[in-house]
Amino acid sequence: MPKINKILFVTLSNIGDAILTLPVIDNLRLAYPQAQITVLSGPRPAEIFRDNPNIKELVVYDKHAGLKDKIRILSGFYKAGFDLVVDLRNSIFGFLVPARLKTSAFSGIPADIKHMQARHLFKIESLKIPQPQAGAEEYGFLNVSSSDKAYIEGVLSNNNIKGQDKIIVVSPGARSHIKRWPGEKFAELCSRLTEEFNAKVVLAGDGQDAPINKYIRDNVKTPVIDLSAKTTISQLAVLLKKAKVLITNDSANMHLASYLNVPVVAVFGPTDDEKYRPWSDNSFVVKKEVPCRPCRKAQCASGGLICMDLIRVKDVLDQVRDVLISAPGAFSSGQRKNFKRILICRTDRIGDVILSTPVIAALRNAYPSAYIAMMVRPYTKDIVQGNPDLDEVIVYDKDFLEKNGFRFLKFANCIRNKKFDLALILHPTNMMHLLAFTAAIPDRVGYDRKSGFLLTQRIPHLKHLGQKHEMEYTLDMVRAIGIEPRDKALFVPVSPDSEKWVEQLFREKGLTGQNKILALHPGSSCKSKMWPAERFAQAAGELSRVKGFKVLILGGPQEKGLAADVNKLLDGQAIDLSGTTISQDISILKRCALLITTDCGTMHMASALNVPQVVIFGRNQPGLSVSRWGPTGKNSRVLHKKVGCSECLAHDCKKDFACLKAVSIKDVLAAVESF
Repeated sequence: MPKINKILFVTLSNIGDAILTLPVIDNLRLAYPQAQITVLSGPRPAEIFRDNPNIKELVVYDKHAGLKDKIRILSGFYKAGFDLVVDLRNSIFGFLVPARLKTSAFSGIPADIKHMQARHLFKIESLKIPQPQAGAEEYGFLNVSSSDKAYIEGVLSNNNIKGQDKIIVVSPGARSHIKRWPGEKFAELCSRLTEEFNAKVVLAGDGQDAPINKYIRDNVKTPVIDLSAKTTISQLAVLLKKAKVLITNDSANMHLASYLNVPVVAVFGPTDDEKYRPWSDNSFVVKKEVPCRPCRKAQCASGGLICMDLIRVKDVLDQVRDVLISAPGAFSSGQRKNFKRILICRTDRIGDVILSTPVIAALRNAYPSAYIAMMVRPYTKDIVQGNPDLDEVIVYDKDFLEKNGFRFLKFANCIRNKKFDLALILHPTNMMHLLAFTAAIPDRVGYDRKSGFLLTQRIPHLKHLGQKHEMEYTLDMVRAIGIEPRDKALFVPVSPDSEKWVEQLFREKGLTGQNKILALHPGSSCKSKMWPAERFAQAAGELSRVKGFKVLILGGPQEKGLAADVNKLLDGQAIDLSGTTISQDISILKRCALLITTDCGTMHMASALNVPQVVIFGRNQPGLSVSRWGPTGKNSRVLHKKVGCSECLAHDCKKDFACLKAVSIKDVLAAVESF
C-alpha cells in the first residue's frame, strides 16, 4: 500500500448526498490513520465537517462562486501537495489537482451496483482500501460531543421521556416537494403510533420543515415533541441512536439514520429507491408501484403525486410494526418473484368474493409496496371498494363487454396499459384467461380448466371434490407463488355513507342501541338452498316473543317478493329491508345480535363481521357442501340433515328438498340457545 500523508476528499453539495459519502471517508481514516484529510464541501453539508477533529481542513465551495474564488481554491490545493484525491463529485478540482493517486471519474461501475453509497465505495475499491469495521465507532465520522448528548438528554427529560420509553422519530420534511408525503397522513400516523405502540413521537427537521411539523403538532390526537430547527446534525444523531425507528421521506435524515445503522421506514414517491433507499439494517421502503415511478422528475406529469397519494397510513404502520417486532414476511424476496403490480380476478358471486379477501391480505403482507388491483363484477364492487389492502377496484361488466369483441379488446388494452406483472385468476372462465393473455400480463396463475392453456402457471382444479373450504382453495393461489398466508380472516369494508344511512333508518324505525336485533335472510341463489318461508317466519316470531328480538328481513332486489311473503306471515311486524345494497347490508348486520340465514353471501358477510348466525344448509354434493361453503366465523351454528340421498342432485332434487325440510324450527331455536 503506497504511503499517503495528505488526502483531498471532495464530497457532494446536499446534506443527504454528503452523508452517503461518509463510509468512504471512514475507509480512508482506517486505511491511512496518520494522513491529514482536507474536505471540500458545499455550504449546506459543511456542518458535518466543521470543527471535526477527524479532518485537518474544511474548504467550503459554492458552485455559484465567481472564477476568482475557484482559482484561489485551486491554487491552494496545488500548493498543498496531495498524495491522494478522492473526488466523488467529478468536479474540476478532482480533474486538475495533481496527486500520485486519485479516483477516476471514468471508472466503470458495474450495472448491478445501484445504490449510491455502494457506488461511492466502489470508486475507491481500486485503491485496495479495506472495508470499514461495522460498529467500530458509535457515531462514525460525526463529531458528537458530550454537550450534544447532554442537550438531547435534557430535551427528553423535560418532556418526561424515560430510558425505557419507546421513542419514534418522525421527519416529514424533504428538500424537494415531490418527495414529501402529505402532512395530514403524517398527522394521522403520529396519532396511531402513540395509540398502537405506546410510543413517544419526536418530530425532527430544520427550519424549512417547521411549517409541516407545526401542522402535525396541531392535528394529532396526542401530544408530540417538535424539535424543528432545534438540533444540529450531531444532536440529531444522538436522538436517532435512542430511537427504535425513524419514519421519514427520501431525505437527508433518512441517510443520517442509515449511516448510524438506525432502523428506517422511508416513504418513496418519484425518486429511485434502488439508488437512494435507506441502507441500515432492518429498514423498509414504503412505495406504490405505479407504472410511471420512479420518474425522477420535479413535476408530476399526471398533475398530482399519485405515487405518494396512494400510500396509506396503514402501509407505513405495517412496516413500523415489522421493525418493532422484528417479524419479516414468511418468505424472503429471494424465494419468490418480486412482483410490483398485481391483478386479482374474481368475477363470480358475493360470497365467493368475500371468501377471496384473505388472498388480498396475503399479497399485501408479502408485497407491501406493490400496486394491487382487484377485478370484480359490478354488483360485488362494494365488497372490496374500501379494502385498505387494495389500490384499485376494476369493474368487469360481463354483459356489456362479452357481447362485443371490440369492446372486450378495448378493455383488454386498458388493462395492458396498467402494466400488471402478475394476474391471479381465482375463478376460472374462458374470458378471464383470455383477458389476462390479451393484456400481456407476464405471469398468469389460475386453474387448469376453461382455456387454462393461456396461463403461465396452472393449478389442478379439484374444487368439485370439496376436500377443503373454498377460502383454502383461493389461498392455494398465493401458495403457488411462494406465499404462506399469515392471516385468514375475511374482510368487508364499512362505508361511512352506509353508516349514516343506517343510523338515519334506525332512528326512523325507532330502533336504538338497547334493542336486540334479529336479521333474517331467507333468500339464496338457488332453490336447493332455501328453507321454507313459513319456517323462517315461525322461528322469528318465537324468538321475538320469547327473547324480545326486533326482526329485520334482508335480501337483494330480486328477493323483495320473498321478503314480503315472510313479513306477511309475521303479520307485518318485521322491518322489511330487502332491496338494500351490499354496503348497506354490511352496516345493518354490524348492528345485529343474530342472523338466521340460508347458504348465501350474507352468511359470509356475517362471518367477516363476527355476527352470531344460524345457517341452514341443504345440499350434500361434495363441491356444494358445508365442508366447502360453510361459514368461517366462530360464532356460527350450521344446521344440516342427512336424509339418505345416495347422490345429491342439488336444484334437480327428486325428494322435494327433504334435507332442508328436515331442519325444524325447534332445531333453529336450540341453535340460538347454544350461543
